[in-house]
Amino acid sequence: MEFDARPLTDPVDRATVAAYRKQLAASGRAPGGSGVIAIVIGVVVAAIFATFAITLVGGLVTAMVADGSRTLGAVGSFVILGVIGVAAAALIVRGVRGSAERAYRLDHFARANGMTWYPEASAPPLPGMIFSHGHSRKARDILRGEKPRLVEFANYRYTTGSGKNQTTHRWGYVAIRLGTPLPHIVLDAEGNNALFGSNLPQAFDKSQRLRLEGDFDKHFALYCPEGYEQDALYLFTPDIMARFIDNAAQLDVEIVDDWLFLYAKRDFSTLDPRTWAWLFSVVGALFDKLGQWERWRDDRLALTDAAAPASVPTGGVAAPLPFTAPVEALRPPPGVAPRGRRLKAGIPWASIVIVLIVALVFAAQSGFFGVLFNR
Repeated sequence: MEFDARPLTDPVDRATVAAYRKQLAASGRAPGGSGVIAIVIGVVVAAIFATFAITLVGGLVTAMVADGSRTLGAVGSFVILGVIGVAAAALIVRGVRGSAERAYRLDHFARANGMTWYPEASAPPLPGMIFSHGHSRKARDILRGEKPRLVEFANYRYTTGSGKNQTTHRWGYVAIRLGTPLPHIVLDAEGNNALFGSNLPQAFDKSQRLRLEGDFDKHFALYCPEGYEQDALYLFTPDIMARFIDNAAQLDVEIVDDWLFLYAKRDFSTLDPRTWAWLFSVVGALFDKLGQWERWRDDRLALTDAAAPASVPTGGVAAPLPFTAPVEALRPPPGVAPRGRRLKAGIPWASIVIVLIVALVFAAQSGFFGVLFNR
């Protein structure tokens, strides 16, 4: 997948970005109106400080005529306050300009490469594991292409906890639409795991771990539903395993329903051409192998259509078929039997151990053990 990275780096003048920002606002594509709100806040802050400055300067000049020594400190405080206010307003406006330029570049980069840029989407209805956790779920800077198959690049955020204990989780994802549903399979990349194990937001029962030949296990831990081991081996042939090792060793992979997801705890939609070159190379390496996956069928599905009895006329004799059924019609229809659609969740032992360690440290620091044993 070759791409044109020039829109990410070519010079852009302010007038062009300003006109684009107005065009976005007029078309309703501005991300939640945040840019307009920020501009209004910046203008209001600047106006308040200007009004306050004019009023206060007049009063201070009058006071200094009477007694300059007493008002000198007030003048200094006012100057500092004014500088802070002007700087804050300038930073807000500058941030808005930077956001508009980022949108301009990503939008034109998408167009140059046959895709469409969308500023954001709340709670995207995707079946991947990262899309079912927490609240305030939002995908931003979505670049979506339709040919040769649907592929979507985006940054994603969700929040867990509440109040002071809130944590925002940041992900980048690539979503590729498949031509047929496949068993639920997860490749947990070993190269991006944390100190206490997997960085994925969901743990899976260890009985579903499938060991593969060669070096694949050094790079990925593969999980598939019990009873689907042979199906996983059909999907992950040696040449496909080699492609994942060579191109996606730092990415977690999930196959669920008729989607293939690539995850990482970093932004994917950026202005960095090297990131896009890497992502396009990964997707391009997988595209020509997905046709093989789409020929897979689940033999566990009941062949209801093929096994259904022909209609019986009034005389009680089954009517003969007017044609010979092709061999292809005897294959199971596309789909996955219920037990292969989702992996069984496991116990996140690493998280439990971390919580216990934190609790023990807190108890030791607070003197809880001393109070307990002194009893």
